[in-house]
Amino acid sequence: MEQDSPILEVRRVTKRFPGVLALDGVSFDLRPGEVHALVGENGAGKSTLIKVVTGVYRPDEGQILFNGEEVTFAEPRESQAAGISTIYQEINLIPLLSVAQNVFLGREPRNSLGMIDKARMNRDAAEILERYGIRADVTAPLRSLGLGVQQMVAIARAISVDARAVIMDEPTSSLEAREVETLFGVIGQLREEGVGVIYVSHRLEELYEICDRVTVLRDGRVAHTGDLAELSRLQLIAHMLGRELSEVQEEGATGFGGEHETAREPVLVAQSLSQRPRLHEVSFDVHPGEVVGLAGLLGAGRTETAKAIFGAEPIDSGSVRVEGKDIKTGSPGAAIRAGIAFLPEDRKLEGIIPDLSVRENIVAAALPKLARAGLVSEKAQDDLVEEFMQSLGIKASSPNQPVRELSGGNQQKVLLARWMCMNPKVLILDEPTRGIDIGAKVEIQKLVDDLAAKGLGIILISSEVDEITEGSDRVVALRDGTVVGLLSEDEITESNLMALLAHGEDSGHGGQETREDADG
Repeated sequence: MEQDSPILEVRRVTKRFPGVLALDGVSFDLRPGEVHALVGENGAGKSTLIKVVTGVYRPDEGQILFNGEEVTFAEPRESQAAGISTIYQEINLIPLLSVAQNVFLGREPRNSLGMIDKARMNRDAAEILERYGIRADVTAPLRSLGLGVQQMVAIARAISVDARAVIMDEPTSSLEAREVETLFGVIGQLREEGVGVIYVSHRLEELYEICDRVTVLRDGRVAHTGDLAELSRLQLIAHMLGRELSEVQEEGATGFGGEHETAREPVLVAQSLSQRPRLHEVSFDVHPGEVVGLAGLLGAGRTETAKAIFGAEPIDSGSVRVEGKDIKTGSPGAAIRAGIAFLPEDRKLEGIIPDLSVRENIVAAALPKLARAGLVSEKAQDDLVEEFMQSLGIKASSPNQPVRELSGGNQQKVLLARWMCMNPKVLILDEPTRGIDIGAKVEIQKLVDDLAAKGLGIILISSEVDEITEGSDRVVALRDGTVVGLLSEDEITESNLMALLAHGEDSGHGGQETREDADG
């Protein structure tokens, strides 16, 4: 194979799952000594592509070439033996074993008697860590180290197998700033050694600091590939979100629901919410009758912010107030009692109870309120279910139909009905229209408008830019767990929002980047 030929080449790969075309004719190549960014929003196909390359999945169509020859890996162990190492976001090591044992797991050096040579293993592990500037006691149990150091050990293990291609999936997610510098030093050495690196990250600053080329996936297809230095941040985001740059540079917002009348005093105030390393001093408020959009790319901290407000995840610092009263953080029960409702992003995993009926799903949260002397009237339940099935337009053969049999849009309405039974003051909607058809999407959007018109404060999270810009009275822009700007009224345009996501408050909210930046 020639020196400049790709180490790894993916040719027109297609991968299907029941009802889903995960990869559609994707082509990708990795060259010796380059760091190639692989980016895209949720569902773009990044994880599927990595799993196809490493043998977790077999492609339905297309070819994979490694070192110039077509390969077929039946399992990840085969791809690793061939020279492809993968470092996943979740640390896949054994906490009870030592650092050295984890580095050499499954390939421990042995003496002439066939016994594990611990002295040699410790010595070799120390040399590997030292070569790449990683500081850790190789004899210490892995669990005794911080998450960042554990991640660096995982990286040391991956690069110690003489890999020619290394895939790094969100490698800095648990690293502190100093450890990120060490990682970038490791990547620099890999580049000098001719190793190709596929770098998956949502952090734009990192991509522009260390990556040579970029491939953008969107909806299972390649949206763009080329030199990263020739692409402005705004152009990169436009490719990720499926927008033409000329579109987003036009001013004006449409607002499908119109402006909502909002009260002067906020119903909810989130103040300085921090959950390191994912959230940093996030603050904003919501007024009665107002829809506040949380916008950001994948990993920006939108869902983390929602869960912090609802108490589904603990926070390091900060406060949440409803109608002027502090509520206990880290407690969903306290949030619910205060009047906060939360529709999670994954309705099947965190929302609906699939084996129960529509009726049982709707009344699940309201049973304590319906109880009289510990008993719940069947008629009270039936009346409540009928009321919300009619008002929300839930289509089911009967209230007793299993909720798993409903369409995605109707399942989402069932969840909404469950919370509306509680008469909430604030409703958090995390990707409320994801995975539902166009008709149901319009119905959900109208319901959101109707609820706001009735005085409910709403926090709306959506990956669809037009859904945020058209459905929000104000927009809070997040990047890397930090609020980078706020848009309100006439400022809410796709242009201004994408400029904030690319550059933060220094964009001037106008979305008018310099011609030099726009042209790359």
